[in-house]
This record gives sequence, C-alpha cells and structure tokens, in this order.
Amino acid sequence: MDTTVSAAEAMVAQLESYGVEHVFGTCGHTNIALLDALGRSSVEFVIARHEQAAAHAADGYARATGRTGVVLLHVGPGMTNAVTGVMTAALDSVPLVAIAGDIPSYYHGRHPHQEINLHSDADQTAVYRPFVKRAWQVHRPEDLARFTERAFWTAASGRPGAVLLSVPMDHFSRPVTPVAYPLAVPQRPDLPADVAGEIADLLLEAERPLVYLGGGLRRGPGLDALRALVEHLDIPVVHSLMAKGTLPDDHPLLLGMPGFWGLEMTNRRTREADVVLALATRFAETDASSWDRRYTWSFPPGRLVQIDVDPAEIGRNFPVTVGAVADVSRAVQAISTAVHAHQPRPHRREGLRETITAARRTLFADSRGRGADDRFPLRPERILTDLRALLPADAVLVTDVGWNKNGVAQCYELPAAGRFITPGGASTMGFGPAAAVGVQIAEPGRTVVALIGDGGMSAQLPALPMAVEQGAPVIFVVMNNRSHGTISDLQAGNFGRSYGCDFTGPDGEPYSPDFAALGRACGADGYPVESAAGFADALRAALQARRPAVIDVPMVNEPVPTPGHWNIKDIYQGVFE
Repeated sequence: MDTTVSAAEAMVAQLESYGVEHVFGTCGHTNIALLDALGRSSVEFVIARHEQAAAHAADGYARATGRTGVVLLHVGPGMTNAVTGVMTAALDSVPLVAIAGDIPSYYHGRHPHQEINLHSDADQTAVYRPFVKRAWQVHRPEDLARFTERAFWTAASGRPGAVLLSVPMDHFSRPVTPVAYPLAVPQRPDLPADVAGEIADLLLEAERPLVYLGGGLRRGPGLDALRALVEHLDIPVVHSLMAKGTLPDDHPLLLGMPGFWGLEMTNRRTREADVVLALATRFAETDASSWDRRYTWSFPPGRLVQIDVDPAEIGRNFPVTVGAVADVSRAVQAISTAVHAHQPRPHRREGLRETITAARRTLFADSRGRGADDRFPLRPERILTDLRALLPADAVLVTDVGWNKNGVAQCYELPAAGRFITPGGASTMGFGPAAAVGVQIAEPGRTVVALIGDGGMSAQLPALPMAVEQGAPVIFVVMNNRSHGTISDLQAGNFGRSYGCDFTGPDGEPYSPDFAALGRACGADGYPVESAAGFADALRAALQARRPAVIDVPMVNEPVPTPGHWNIKDIYQGVFE
C-alpha cells in the first residue's frame, strides 16, 4: 500500500499541525503545487496581488496575534518584490516564515526562467541573508519537513524574526513519506536570582532611576510585574516608538518617547538618570538623539542595566553596568519580586507623578487645542483629534511613516485598550495599508484604521482590493498633503526649498489621485473630505457601515514638533562626527 503523498501535501498538513490559519501571498508557476494543497486544507490563502503587500499583511497579522506569520512567494521577481516587507518584519523582531518557490532542482546553473543568476546560480536565498535569521535551500524533498520545523522554531525562538525557506518547485510535487516534526514551544532564558537581586539593589539605591521600555513586553504577567515595579518604587518610564501603548498614555509615571520626538522634560530626565533599566530595546538612533550624550542618554555617569533576549544588543550602543540575556517578561517578574522582598513598603518621590502628569496633560491639551482648528485643508492634529473623539477605545491604529507615525507616537493619547502598530526599524513607507488588512483578518471584531499619507497609500495600492476581497472593513484614512511631507519639510528647512518631494501635475500645480474614487473603483466605500467638519462625518459613516473604506483628507504640510536632536540635521549643515 502506497503511503506517500506529495511534499506539498505533507507541508500543508504540517502547517495545519502548527496552528497556521492564514497564508498570505501571490501565485507563480513555482508554488502552485503548494497552493493546490492549501486549497484542500483548513488553511486560508489570502491573495495579496503584490508580494510586498503580502509580506506586510502577514507581518500585521503576526503583530496582532502574537503568532508566526506566513507569506508564500514565487521565484525571482516574486521573492525580490517581497524583500522590503520581509525586511520590515525582520528589523521589528516579528516572527515571519517566507516560503519561496525556486527553479527546478535539476536546472541548476542553466539559467532557467526567472532565476536570479547573473553572478551566481540558483542562489536566491543570498538576497535575504543580510536580514533574515536563517535562510534554507531545500536540496531534497525528504528534508522539507525538517526544514519547515526549523523555520518555525527559528522565527519564534530567541529574538523573533523572519526566516526564508527556498524550495525548488519540483520538490513540492515529489512523493514523500510523511514524517511528524512536532513544533516545540520556544523557551527563553530566565534571569538568575542573584542578578535580579543585584538589579533590585541598584534600583533601590538610585536617586533618579528610570525605566526605558522597548517593544518586547506587550502583554501578560511581565507587563503586570512592570507596573507593580515602577509603581512600588515610583520610577518614571520612557518608551521607544515600538512600545507606545504598552503602558497607558495616561499612566502617571509615563514620560513618553525620548530622543528626537521627546519632550525637553523627558530628555532631561534621561540625561540625569543615575540608573536606567532598559528592557528589550536596541536604543534606536532617533530615540537616542544619534547616541549623542549631550541630548538624551549619558552613560557614564549614568549606570545602564540592559536586559534583552538577543546577546548582540547588550552594550551595542552604550556601556552597561549589568547586561543580562533573558526573557524580558520573566526577568521583570524576578526583579519585581526581589524589590518587594528588599523593600515591602512602596516608595514615593515627592511631586514626581504630579510633574509628569502636568507635562503630559499639557502635551495632549496643546495638541487637542491645535486640533480644534477649523481651517481647511486640515491641520494634522485636527485629524488626530477627530479620530480620538470617534474611534472605539479598542481600535487599532496601523500607521505608515511621517505625521501618521511620529505625530501619533508623540501626541495621540492612546486609550488603554487601543493598539498602535507601526514600522520601526525600517520605517517603511507603504507598510500601513497592507499591514492593516493583516491586522483586520487577525482581529475581525475590532475597528482597524490604516492611518497613512498619500505617499504611503500610493506605495501600496494593492491593499485596497485585498481588503475588499477579504471583506476586511479596514478604514484607510489618507492624510493627503500631496507630498512626501516629512522629507519635504526636512529639505526646505535645511536647503531653503523642496525639490523632488512634492507631487505636481503637468501644469505645475499640486497633484493627487482621487483616493476616495479609487476606493470606490476597487469596491470599497470612498469618502472625499471637502470641509473641516467633513472628516468626522465620513469617519462616522465608515464606522457605521463596517465595510472597507477610503477617507481622502486634504491636509496641510506641517512638521511634527521635534524638541530633541537627530544628527542628520548636523550633516546637512556640514557638521560631521
């Protein structure tokens, strides 16, 4: 009795056993054998129309669920189209498995159709190696199941990230005897008790302690322990861009972001802190004022305690007093337990919470005040004000880059039940539209808003038909200033004019597609905003309809306030490190 199945069928059964429910991607002649097997399974294939959109959607799905996303690609131009999306997930520590069909194994070196082959033969994995955690080339169909297990394990273990599995197309069709490769739950290292005690002592002895929170502590007992720790010792908290929303924006110890977009008070406290507990953060350049100790972080004299699951991040940008490779959630629990054992009674720093609360209230109130402006086109903060007023408290904001990322991170008061998802490491224009579709598929009952610029919407138009085909009621809010506005402002401020950044028609006048009409052409609802009050009216209608919708909001080009420092401005002025 023949017990063999095709390797594609065996792989799909393996995906089902790993709990995979959605695969995002596009078809090609190298992967349709796997698609055929998916079509006879419980796994749903989400057609993305473009590979970058597929990767961003899988990324958004992974961020929303906490599970590994899966993207299916074709050889050559298919997998090169996806590079930006897979890299975005990789740099933001999002678990993602990219499966790419490859040329037939027996045509190696003959330069078959769509092979990447000018300087090496059949080595498309080399394109991905600089940013994925691991890239596998499958040489025998019998190895596919083992490599698939390794791919899912590697993507989710340690510091999560993206991996590539490159499969010659003939291997999908070859017969194999199914072999079970159960997927173990990754275990991350604990923080040793003596190290937790040492860190607790440093925090207890500090006069001006500070917690710097990165994006690796989203939910669960570790987050509860963090709140207990900072509230017990009255320690102020700053967060990276990726960590916005980890603690509620109205928490009395939360200072917000440091660095380029940080308030003067925030950057002063980071400079003057004598002990900083940094949790799952890489000290990104903008959050660290280009690592210039005059502006944000000052080590020494400050003492840095850095905890990260990735040993490569410990001490990368600043010298550490204590560096520990550990699961950040369990590490914070261990530190909190040690602190409570050493000092059972809460400690209060006179006036600290009141000072922070007053500064944050001023920040948000000033933003709302600017957002009350009835001028048209709208000021960016008017758009944020109307969003705050009308969105459900648990809405998910998926942003792109520019005002919709930086302005929201700085001055949008995110409700405790809300979520903010943004491309951090790569700061990818075009992330928002497709990632929002992935988030909506993962969270069908929640309101998901893609808050994007006209540049970002133009970069990922395939997200619109994808949302319609999936019945995903994403609301695409296009903050339309007919420009790559952030870069236009940067160029004008440093070179006296903007050139090559603003969209103009053949008559030299500002130009923009009619995004609302484009939405309707794709089968979504489309709302052109034509007055200051029109955006709120359109948003109400879109929330009520629960259909994919595009709201095209004319907006003035206005820079995000940047109280901090970023070295790029020095470079423009001829000042070099």
